[in-house]
Amino acid sequence: MSEPLIRVRDVERTYALDGVTVPALRGVSFDIATGEYVAITGRSGCGKSTLLNVLGALDAPTGGRVEVAGTDLATLDERAATRFRLRSIGFVFQRFYLMPMLSALENVTLPMAEAGLGARARDARAAELLARVGLAGRERHRPAQLSGGEQQRVAIARALANGPRVVLADEPTGELDAHTGAEMIALFDTLHRDGVTLVVVTHDDALAAAARRRIVLRDGRVVSDGAGA
Repeated sequence: MSEPLIRVRDVERTYALDGVTVPALRGVSFDIATGEYVAITGRSGCGKSTLLNVLGALDAPTGGRVEVAGTDLATLDERAATRFRLRSIGFVFQRFYLMPMLSALENVTLPMAEAGLGARARDARAAELLARVGLAGRERHRPAQLSGGEQQRVAIARALANGPRVVLADEPTGELDAHTGAEMIALFDTLHRDGVTLVVVTHDDALAAAARRRIVLRDGRVVSDGAGA
């Protein structure tokens, strides 16, 4: 069998608050293969977003080990972690985080510019990605000229800009109405069928049910890991 794309072993994450140690993750372990579509669910405060931040090298575990695409994240200093995120991880957030003064196309080109891709090549790829997420013809619109669903599509295109090994999404339907959320779920399903590895943190039952596998957390521990509902 091939090596897993993501390997998580006995991961702990604690925080010190007012002199008290608060555990967010308690001995979390699992593997994720290339091409999997995984939803991480559980009640608020169970450790979902902390786990996603650890997988994306935005936060470091207090204990245990995380490997993504063969890289032990504990070996990365701040500069190396930034490079790793730029080239290996695509992030989609609940609140889009688009640059308001830039067009959709320009927002999508930002990660490619940071990676050193030439202007002509990044403009061409950004246009291709916007078409892929259903925004052909909207390239020159700024975020304020786009609906919430369209802004999230731009954010997804941006996450795909550098051909990441995995896309991590934190509550990607959380700011959207039910109809627009359903459109996002359909788009994630298309990306999965195209071979994109997806890990989504969500409270949205419909999104969790669309994933092919669901990992459920409770009080910082994995309590269930199996096929999506």
